Amino acid sequence: MNERGFPGGVTAVEIEAKSVLNRVRGMPFEWSINPYRGCAHRCVFCYARRTHWFLDEDGLDRWGDRIYVKTNAPRVLRHELARAKGRGVSVCVGTATDPYQPLEGTYRITRGIFAELSRARTPAHLITRSPLVVRDTDVLSELAARASFTVGISLPTLDAELSRRIEPTVAPPAKRLFAVQSLAAKGIRVGVAVAPILPGLTDDAKTIARVLRAARDCGASFAWHNVLNLGEITRDAYFNFLNEEYPNLVALYDTLYRGKYAPKEYAGAIAKRFAQQRKSYPLEDRPKIEPRRGGVQLSLI
Repeated sequence: MNERGFPGGVTAVEIEAKSVLNRVRGMPFEWSINPYRGCAHRCVFCYARRTHWFLDEDGLDRWGDRIYVKTNAPRVLRHELARAKGRGVSVCVGTATDPYQPLEGTYRITRGIFAELSRARTPAHLITRSPLVVRDTDVLSELAARASFTVGISLPTLDAELSRRIEPTVAPPAKRLFAVQSLAAKGIRVGVAVAPILPGLTDDAKTIARVLRAARDCGASFAWHNVLNLGEITRDAYFNFLNEEYPNLVALYDTLYRGKYAPKEYAGAIAKRFAQQRKSYPLEDRPKIEPRRGGVQLSLI
């Protein structure tokens, strides 16, 4: 393994992956791809922090400091796709790390992955918090012309100050909205993930409405949400954040999060609130790139 230092105290650990495709169960997609392990965004609510455990790393304090970079990911993916049979299987890129975190500006691994997905005409979805995605509009447009493709930009709030606290190194909301607008203008189907919704911080109707209205005005075609989950490691990180920044909310979270998930009653109330705001600010599919006919869409089985 080779290690390289980057600004902000980030160490990139360059590794070679044996496999890139990860089988997923119980989700709208069958496979996931994560070009990196660890994430420099350091979001206080990140559910993927526990994955550092599997590498004997500290997911609490070093989650954003030590990032594993799968330098050979595009090449491995090409071989995996070449062995695939069938059609119609979908891939989600960015389920346990942001594929467009700052290191992508140097390594360009995510760009290579989307080039391979395009080559194989594989339906895909991308989830990111970073406007760096706009850099790869050419590759993403080509993928969208060859297979079904969507981009989800995570945007839990438009409050820049709150955003800085919960997503310390992520670009401000305004820049993420610019990414939505830029991708939509190119005909790429893009939407927003109002996620996670944080009790007492981003769960009020006004906050949700502001995000949905801005997303609509920027050309978003869809929006979805989820409520905060507090699993292992993430729970410690999030309560550390609350104690430092919002001690008045600790009692609320102690009540709501006796386990990993918020009570069904709370989650249901948020789902109803989100649906109501969706009706006030409806999102409609804009003209988008239509996949070209011909060729074969490869399965990943």
